[in-house]
Amino acid sequence: MSVPSLLVQGAEVFGPEPLGRVDVLAVGDRVVAIGSGLSLPSWSEGQVQDGRGLCLVPGLVDLHVHFAGGGGEGGPRYRTPELALSALTRAGITAAVGVLGTDGTTRSVAELLAKARALADEGLHTWIYTGAYSTSTRTLTGSLRDDVILIDRVIGVGEIALSDFRGSHPSEDELARLAGEAHVGGLLGGKAGVLHLHVGDGPEGLKPLVRLVERADVPLAALLPTHLNRRRALLIQAAAWGRQGGAVDLTTGIAPSPDDADAVSAAAAADWLRRQGVPLHHITFSSDAGGSAPQFDADGRMVGMGVGRPDTLWRAVWELRATFGWPWPEALAPATANPARRLALNGVGRIGVGAFADWLLVDPDHGRIASVVAQGRVVVDGGEPVVWGTFERQRGRE
Repeated sequence: MSVPSLLVQGAEVFGPEPLGRVDVLAVGDRVVAIGSGLSLPSWSEGQVQDGRGLCLVPGLVDLHVHFAGGGGEGGPRYRTPELALSALTRAGITAAVGVLGTDGTTRSVAELLAKARALADEGLHTWIYTGAYSTSTRTLTGSLRDDVILIDRVIGVGEIALSDFRGSHPSEDELARLAGEAHVGGLLGGKAGVLHLHVGDGPEGLKPLVRLVERADVPLAALLPTHLNRRRALLIQAAAWGRQGGAVDLTTGIAPSPDDADAVSAAAAADWLRRQGVPLHHITFSSDAGGSAPQFDADGRMVGMGVGRPDTLWRAVWELRATFGWPWPEALAPATANPARRLALNGVGRIGVGAFADWLLVDPDHGRIASVVAQGRVVVDGGEPVVWGTFERQRGRE
């Protein structure tokens, strides 16, 4: 049986570090060679991509995706649907970490795990967090620690809601316990073992985490707060947190609007954080794709609902490049190497010999994604999906 191979010729390669104008050869799902004048192995079933005039960059790593759906704050009809394979691949996402959210009753960790396995069967790299907003949170085995140790795709606990009226208002002792369960589970399971925290609009913001690390023996690396660009005051807290060594995850689906003028785009937030002295490797992007984006009035009643989009992740990368003038290696890092490193996801988020063959070919002048390769297979070509999810296939042929 012939082994599939894929050769990209003449692209400007960023891994995300600059590798020059070279060829990249993948055999099966791995990169096996990077250099000039490469050719397809004679014993393989090969395909060649013309990379001339394009940049080849790592496939995006999205550390916060509601790929099994989320929402429900306005009642059952506001439960957001599952994300299909092409919604992620078209957006350049080749690795994703799934989360539950507010609803841990009609949604379950088992359902999330099943969706992660389905997307993996269809060609993506997937993992999940165990739990939901509440601190009396949902598990598979009855123990958060055991979930992290024993379930292959579980890499941490989350998303636990902090400073949000939809959460269970965790005490510092509860947060310390959750962080300990995640961290020790990670140590014993050989995983990142992070506590992933949704940070809401509450006035406390990140203060509970600051107090936590001051009084409890909780490593900063075990804490991964997200949505830190939702308010300027929260972003100011995030700058101090990041300078201290904490992770700062920015949500690319958050942007200022007439109804939300205090929000800050992920790209603008990242640029500002770096000018405040936050090291780049502490900054990550995630899309919150598939998650609900409810709007509430002063009494906590929902008055509007949006849904997170996966394509905001690449848009934020391109905004760093086109609007803020970041060089490619730095603009790519928050959505590739940084989340992969933070979550100990080996082989993704980079281009290198031995890494997974996950890459994007992009137009360097306009930021258009021309092609997406996931695990050595072309899944998007000419900007359109050529591989569809199981229940997309009939629609894809129409």
